[in-house]
Amino acid sequence: MAFFEQHIHDEPKTFLSKYVFSFDHKVIGKQFLWYGIAFLGIGGMMALLIRWTLAFPGEPFPVIGQFLFPHTNGVVPPDTYAMLFTLHGTIMIFYAITPILIGAFGNFCIPLMIGARDMVFPTLNMLSFWLAFVSAILLLASLFTPLGGAAGGWVSYPTLSTLIGSPGIGQTLWCLALFVLGVSSTMGAVNYIATIITLRAPGMGYFDMPLTIWGLWLTAILNAIFLPVLGAGLLLLTFDRVFGTTFFLAGAAATSGSGDPVLFQHVFWIFGHPEVYILILPAWGIVSDLLSFFARKPAFGAKATALAMTSITILSTLVYGHHMYTTQMSPLLTQSFMMLTMTISIPSSVFFANWLGTIWKGSIRFQTPMLFSLGVVFVFGLGGLTGLYLATVSTDLYLHDTYFVVGHFHYTMAASVLLGGFAATYFWFPKMFGRMMNETIGKIHFWITMLGLNGVFMGMMVVGWAGMHRRIYNPFVYEFLQKLIPINTFITVSAITMGAAQLFFVYNFIYSMVKGPKAEQNPWGVGTLEWTIPSPAPHYNFAEIPVVKCGPHELGNPNLKGDRDFQYQTEELVECNS
Repeated sequence: MAFFEQHIHDEPKTFLSKYVFSFDHKVIGKQFLWYGIAFLGIGGMMALLIRWTLAFPGEPFPVIGQFLFPHTNGVVPPDTYAMLFTLHGTIMIFYAITPILIGAFGNFCIPLMIGARDMVFPTLNMLSFWLAFVSAILLLASLFTPLGGAAGGWVSYPTLSTLIGSPGIGQTLWCLALFVLGVSSTMGAVNYIATIITLRAPGMGYFDMPLTIWGLWLTAILNAIFLPVLGAGLLLLTFDRVFGTTFFLAGAAATSGSGDPVLFQHVFWIFGHPEVYILILPAWGIVSDLLSFFARKPAFGAKATALAMTSITILSTLVYGHHMYTTQMSPLLTQSFMMLTMTISIPSSVFFANWLGTIWKGSIRFQTPMLFSLGVVFVFGLGGLTGLYLATVSTDLYLHDTYFVVGHFHYTMAASVLLGGFAATYFWFPKMFGRMMNETIGKIHFWITMLGLNGVFMGMMVVGWAGMHRRIYNPFVYEFLQKLIPINTFITVSAITMGAAQLFFVYNFIYSMVKGPKAEQNPWGVGTLEWTIPSPAPHYNFAEIPVVKCGPHELGNPNLKGDRDFQYQTEELVECNS
């Protein structure tokens, strides 16, 4: 039930108020989408530079290598390599995935799917995007400082991130950029939580919300609680770098009685493990909805899925220590964290089984959003199973900091979230722009992406199992790793394949936005509230606030009259007698 009266505000008239400093959640969602796609390209190019170095050590990067690294004849130098893997991880997590799934689709979908005319705090919403923009400027500016950008890894553990390990200003700008981005994301989280609680359409209970909204809501709650923890750690690290404090200075405890680099790891992972779920909960919610929509049947165990996601959200706050088994943590603590990590797999298995139950015996339409949703089911299954080896202390001691970890978290975070983002883009594109993306090009994009993606991340787990450690500029100086050069070459070819596939997406996105076929009001035949209004949505969203009378997944009911196999959430529920 909406607590605040929702007025229809006049549509902005000037270019700046309409497209730049806009208060409209739909425009802000598009701004975040462009922002995220741009950084996806930057982060992806950095990944290709990293992979080239591992497949062909000492050889110049083709075409642009001479321009980027003129002093080394096109070869990626070791210090630049450290900067590349640091900024690749930082950009992909905080500047690509977060803006696309949380910033873009959170902003765009929440008011439309709960029957609201806008966010509850439109000004705060606009400021959250422009703070994210300021953060991006700070991060990119660090690349042009005398000693280059941050090079202490995306987790930036001291002492690598202190003045001893990173003497340049680039690491300080990295800390400031992430602090500002954290403020931006916290502002967005407060807005999302307040909007979902106070502006739901009359009749929409919590279990009447689409699972997409559940995912975004739980993500916002985690963001609001744990981003300040990261912000505190970044501030303390900045104080160490700029003002000479000793919060994370190794050996300081022997002289001043304070200072411990491992303290930063505690602070970082108290945020960092919930961050995994902050990123993936929106993708879980989106996939849970899309599997139902394109299987043309109600979501299997929708309430159980929502409760499982809630259980994971709560448990995610208690398992951070499994990232720190190798820090001489007490065996009693490691056993506790291992048990809690194993426990979190139970609700994960529940909603994964619900996904399979939704697909089972469905009248599946293999359109592009469904293909990417099915891709998420596949890669998340693989990623989740491989996580059990890292949750167990004995196997983690061997696999920690190897490429097995890199492959695992790329399957769970990168692959699942990336494919979920593509599924969302193809699905809500007609609502955003009023046009359809090309199905044939979309399917080519999907299959080549899946081919390259699995070659990269499965290959990473293979070389990690063989003992290849991450973050090493040239692992093949070690004789026992030289036999892994062919596999690394295969991984790099797969990465190039995956990168090339994204050119199909970029072409499809831009061309369809301009010349794609006009979309019908409800091209997918779905009953959620955003499809009850024209595409693209008008400035005010809903001329009259809708009244919700049923859930979001009422599909395939044989008692429905006419040629429709779904009903809108604004229609009285037709009982199914079969």
